[in-house]
Amino acid sequence: MNEDFDPEWIIELARAQVSDRTDIIEALKNCCKGTSESRAYIHFVSQKNANQPNSEWQFEENIVLEHPKKGTIVLDVLKDKRIGGIEFVSLIN
Repeated sequence: MNEDFDPEWIIELARAQVSDRTDIIEALKNCCKGTSESRAYIHFVSQKNANQPNSEWQFEENIVLEHPKKGTIVLDVLKDKRIGGIEFVSLIN
């Protein structure tokens, strides 16, 4: 089920920590509706058949950000430069 996600705070964090990655900052602006897989992970692109031919999810890289209160945050960046998901490492059980 899609739920609202306000990306403004993470866009500001990315501007401060990876300002050279304008592609990432632009991609984060599209992260307004996602699906929570757990408390620690929200995805914005279907992970069905991830990394398989014809799958929407084609992983390219991780971008790691550090938030003073939320801790380590990992962005899953796909080959088409969309943000596939965001993981909040401190919330992993």
